[in-house]
Amino acid sequence: MKNNKNYIKERIIESLFAVCSYLSILTTILIIYILASESYNFFQIVSVADFLFGTRWEPLLEPKSFGVLPLLFGTLMIVVGSAFICIPLGLIIAIYLSQYATKKARSIIKPILEILAGIPTVVYGYFALTFITPILRTMLPETEIFNAASGSIVVGIMILPMVASLCDDALQSVPKSLKEGGYALGTTSFEVIRGILIPSAFSGIIASFVLALSRAFGETMAVTLAAGATPQFTLNPLESIQTMTSYIVQVSLGDTPAGGIEYQTIFAVAALLFLVTLFMNLISNHIMNKYREVYE
Repeated sequence: MKNNKNYIKERIIESLFAVCSYLSILTTILIIYILASESYNFFQIVSVADFLFGTRWEPLLEPKSFGVLPLLFGTLMIVVGSAFICIPLGLIIAIYLSQYATKKARSIIKPILEILAGIPTVVYGYFALTFITPILRTMLPETEIFNAASGSIVVGIMILPMVASLCDDALQSVPKSLKEGGYALGTTSFEVIRGILIPSAFSGIIASFVLALSRAFGETMAVTLAAGATPQFTLNPLESIQTMTSYIVQVSLGDTPAGGIEYQTIFAVAALLFLVTLFMNLISNHIMNKYREVYE
């Protein structure tokens, strides 16, 4: 009787796990279907070439223009700018935590990083608007109130804990025997880190970078508050820009009637964002599979 009860419990748990898995697959399929169907209706009116290569994005004004390059370049400016901040700092923090920090230092730094990760993004946006932007305007008076540099800095700070924590986990997973072998050969700590630890944990480090940059691609509120909502085709980080996610927020506020071409731009932009993120993940998977290290 007891074995039968255990068997029934295991079957229930197994079925529950299977349902959760199928629900995630179904949700993904529905999202792709909605994006594809609404984007198809949009591209029945606007050509793909005009959408991808146009340099003016004014779907809410007359004459209408649907060139998404200003939004794409604005998003890339935020992602690249935040990468310059979070990748080197996150890797340095991870190296310090895994190789140099004492237990007391880890017990202090780790919770602080977790607190940074738990702060709402809208708070980061106001922090950029009220603290980072005034500093930038003091150093560079030509800086606009809403600017890409402020958005990049605050997004870099926001995703820094993710990079540091995941890189720390990747470095901690390297067997101690590899490090001890390096020290036995007379190498310094820096040489062990550069020549053994980082190459051995390279796939995990790359995974943390891509995951963090994917988060930067999809960041909404912090970028909307800090970088503004001006879809300019510019590479000047001191000017106001608009990202793909902030445009989706702008149109989703309710002022645009559903069903029109303006409303369908949401799904076209979201589909492009989905494809860009998917492409990044495919590249990261290729890199991780190429440099993956398996330890017994």
